[in-house]
Amino acid sequence: MDPTSTYIAIAVAVLLLIFLKMSIRIVRQYEQGVLFRLGRVMGIRLPGLRFIIPVVDRLPLVSLRIVTMPIQSQGIITQDNVSVDISAVAYYRVVDAVKSVVAIENVAAAIDQIAQTTLRKVVGRHSLDQTLSETERINSDIREILDALTLAWGVEVTLVELKDIQLPESMKRAMARQAEAEREKRAKIIAAEGEAIAAAALGDASDTMMAHPLALQLRNLQSLVEIAVDKNSTVVFPAPLMSTIGELSAFLARENQAATAAAKPPIKAA
Repeated sequence: MDPTSTYIAIAVAVLLLIFLKMSIRIVRQYEQGVLFRLGRVMGIRLPGLRFIIPVVDRLPLVSLRIVTMPIQSQGIITQDNVSVDISAVAYYRVVDAVKSVVAIENVAAAIDQIAQTTLRKVVGRHSLDQTLSETERINSDIREILDALTLAWGVEVTLVELKDIQLPESMKRAMARQAEAEREKRAKIIAAEGEAIAAAALGDASDTMMAHPLALQLRNLQSLVEIAVDKNSTVVFPAPLMSTIGELSAFLARENQAATAAAKPPIKAA
């Protein structure tokens, strides 16, 4: 065999292998390929083994999986002029492979920038209390705005969550003082309500004792039992104060009258 023919055959085989390598593309299950032929979009290529024409065709692959994109911390001034640092996270996925390649140059970079801008704009419309207490509504507002903007890029934003809210130290101290004052206020209100209920109960009890005098004596006996449990050496006999004072006064008056009568000399008959 002529050596020249051998070399030509080897060169043809090498070129054929290179041609096959350039022609074969593998589209994975979570991807779609956008076929460009001479710069024009020819359509979508689904997962599997695909062939293209080298040099003439180009087949960029687009991932359809959900992408987790952290939104870096943003210094934001709220509606009530409080400076906070807020970071978030966004989840998005490509729903139209052609638009994601043709409509915008870099989908990930574009969503990152628009997410930062939207985060500052939405949080800036809320006060600090609203930002801390209404995170669900803020998340929903940011997602709706991003979804409306990215729909033209073939991208759907599935979820946005505020991840971290950093407050100034002075604001943390002020909030701590406010929370402490709020707890003290609730404690005083509860104590006042307890006093009012106790006073009403004592008033009802006094009315009952006035209607049933023996009830007071029974209560006195119960007090004696409670004192005896503590093994005290002092025994206390409770008695109604005003009635005791009245009886003591009457007793002293009788004693004085008797003493006066005994001191007078007897009257002799004429």
